[in-house]
Amino acid sequence: MENNKSKYDLTNDYLFKRTFGYVGQEHVTKVFLRDLFLQKISNVSLDNNIITEKDIMNDKMGIMDIKAVINGNTQCNIEMQVVQQDDIDKRILFYMSSEYKKAISAGEQYANLRKTIAILITDFEIKNIEKVPKYATKWNFREENYPEVILTDAMEIYIIELPKLTRYVNNTNKERLNLWAEFIKNPEVKIMITEYDDNETIETKEAIREAQERYDEVLQDKHEMELAELRLKYILDQNSIRSSGYREGKEEGIKEGTKKKSIEIAKKLLVQNVDTKIIIEATGLSEEEIDALKNE
Repeated sequence: MENNKSKYDLTNDYLFKRTFGYVGQEHVTKVFLRDLFLQKISNVSLDNNIITEKDIMNDKMGIMDIKAVINGNTQCNIEMQVVQQDDIDKRILFYMSSEYKKAISAGEQYANLRKTIAILITDFEIKNIEKVPKYATKWNFREENYPEVILTDAMEIYIIELPKLTRYVNNTNKERLNLWAEFIKNPEVKIMITEYDDNETIETKEAIREAQERYDEVLQDKHEMELAELRLKYILDQNSIRSSGYREGKEEGIKEGTKKKSIEIAKKLLVQNVDTKIIIEATGLSEEEIDALKNE
C-alpha cells in the first residue's frame, strides 16, 4: 500500500491511538500530559486493549480512546474526535462519569474514588465554546459567583480544538503544548532543538521525535494501514451522513443510507478476506447478503 501522510494524519483516531497510546512508549504520553497539565508526572501506565476490524467500524464509546493511569492514582481518558457531533459536550460528561464510577467497587468508601481526567481533542470547533479565544481549555466544577472556588478536582476536562490553533496559538502559557498540537495537525512538522531551549523543551521535542518515529512505523506496517484505511472510511462515511442530513431526514432515508454504507464497508472487508462473522457483526448485514456480495 502506498502511504500518503497528508491523508493519514493524526486526526485519524486509530493512528492517534497507535502513536500516543502505544504500550512500551509511555514516555511520549507522559511528556504530552505533563505539557498539557503543566504538572510533573512521575509515571504513566497504558491500557493494552486489542483493536479488531469490528471495532474499526463502530462508534461505541471508548474503543479508540487512550486509557492511562497517571502516578498510580489518577485515571485519564484521551479521545481524538473528528466526527462533529452536536452533543459532544454531553457525550464527554457521560463517558467521564461512567469512568469515574468504575474506580470504586460496591461497598467501598467514596474516598477511594480515583480522580478522573477526560481529554478531548477535536478536529472541529465546539459550538458551546466557540467564543472562547483559546484552543486549549480546562474545565472544573466552580461556584457561579466565585469562579476561583473549585468544588472538587475529582473530575476535570481538558479540550483541545485543533482548528483554533492558528488563531489563538499565542493565547496560552503552554508553549510546549503548541508543539504537540502542531505535530498532531502535521506529523511531518520539523522539530529542531536549539541552544535557547530549556531542559523541559528539549525533552518535549525529543518526545515528539519519538512519536514521529512510532507514527512512521505504523505507516510502514501493512496491517496497521489496512485498519487505518478502514477507520478513515468510517470517519468519512459518518461525516458524509451528517452533512447530508440523514439524521434529520425521514426514517426510511436513514435506513437506506445506512444500508448502502454497510454494503460498501462489507465489500471493503471482503477484499481483505475478513471472516464473514466479523463482517456480519460490523455491518449488520445477513449472511445471505454477504454471500450475494461475494458472488458479484
